[in-house]
Order: sequence, then structure tokens, then C-alpha cells
Amino acid sequence: MPELVEIIDHGKVREVALNRPKNLNALNLQIMTELADALTAAAADASVRGVCLTGRGKAFCAGGDLKWTLDFADDPGVSFHTLAGQLNRVAVELRHMPKPVVAAVQGAAAGAGFTLALACDFRIMERSAFFLQAYTSNGLCMDGGGTFTLPRLVGLARALEIAAFDERIPAEKALEWGLANRLVDDGTARDEAFTMLNHLAERSLHSFARCKELFNQAFQNDFETQAERERRALAACARHDDGREGLRAFVEKRPPKFV
Repeated sequence: MPELVEIIDHGKVREVALNRPKNLNALNLQIMTELADALTAAAADASVRGVCLTGRGKAFCAGGDLKWTLDFADDPGVSFHTLAGQLNRVAVELRHMPKPVVAAVQGAAAGAGFTLALACDFRIMERSAFFLQAYTSNGLCMDGGGTFTLPRLVGLARALEIAAFDERIPAEKALEWGLANRLVDDGTARDEAFTMLNHLAERSLHSFARCKELFNQAFQNDFETQAERERRALAACARHDDGREGLRAFVEKRPPKFV
């Protein structure tokens, strides 16, 4: 079988691309398994300091491969249970990735493609790109952590509106609502993602990972618990080589050089 996820290293940045363009990068079991494996490998590879997630062709990802689910006509719940298990593995890898992940979005990011983009740390959208929740129009509900990430990005009322009405969200509205971080000309999302990730690669990866971890925990903890976790993380950062270098650089009035 051909590889459905293409992996290319650009210096310290790893590009992970969904490679099923004739199907608008629709997610079947094979592509999601390959994607989960690729993200696990990127997280463990010390030479990788950032990940760009994108799709080949004219779409980022059109969502789950619903044609594949029809092979389970007697009980389609079996297929969705299987697919959602792999999508959850992908989403967990993205949320716990100790390095920045940027989604470079062109064309459609619909259904599972939408929740996949939401699981990334940053989203760069081309002007003609759009988000579409898509699940509820097919009598389904969101997966891939979408009900966790969406209300945290746009608020509960707007998240419920997106789920209930399932209207297309153009790139400009996505930027206005906080679903996208940057809006760029068509054909340039990957380049902008590489620029962002190369900039972040020069900063403290340890500091980024600690902040990301704390933000992920923040909505589950009370104030006192979160403040105590911040205190311990801050002390750990100060002990780390990056923290020591940052403090020395501040005192010496020079830019820090993180490894």
C-alpha cells in the first residue's frame, strides 16, 4: 500500500502531510494509523523542534472517509468506534506534543479535519480556506477532542452554535472568532508555517512544553492547584539548561542561545 502520510524534514521542522489528495485527504483507518505513528515519532525525535501538519492537494482534510464506514452496514457504530479510537490517539499526541505544532490549512478542513486542526497549537489559514463542523449535518457528534478544544477557543455559546447550525466558517471569520491565528494568501500557508516554526525553534523548547502542559491542565484544576503546578514548573524551568541560559543572558544583556 502507498504511504498515505508524507514526512519531510526541513532542517529542525518536520512536515507531516496527509497524502490522499484524490480523496481530499479523507481519513480512513490506514491514514490515521500512519498519522498517529508519524506524530509519535516526531515527539520522540530530539532533532525535531516543530511540526507542520498539512494536506496535499486542494484540501487540508475533508474529514472521515464515510464511504469506508459503509463496509460496516450491519453496525456502522463499529467503524466509527474504530476510527474514533485512532483519531483520539492522533489528538492526544498533538495535545501532548512537547514542541509546537502548526496546522497549515488550505481548502476544506471539515469534520475530523476540523477537529484535527483544532488539536494543533496554531492554525494558519489561506484566504480561500474554510472550516466546517460537518458532524451534526450527518446525524453525528464531534470526536477527536473537538468538544474539548472548540469551546475553549470560541466560548461555549458559539461552540454550540457551530455544532447546531453547521455553517461554513470562512477563513476571515475563523480569524475573527479565534479559530485561526493567521490569515495568508492562497498557496503560502506552508511557507508561513515554516517561518513561524523556525522562529519558535530558536526559542526555549522546554519553556514552550511547560507552558503548553500548564494550559492543558488549567481548565481541570482549581486556582490553588494550578498556581502550585505553575510554581513547580517555574522552578523546574529555572533548573533546566534553557532557564539557566535565559537568566544569564538577561543579566548579561544579550540574546539567549537555546540548544
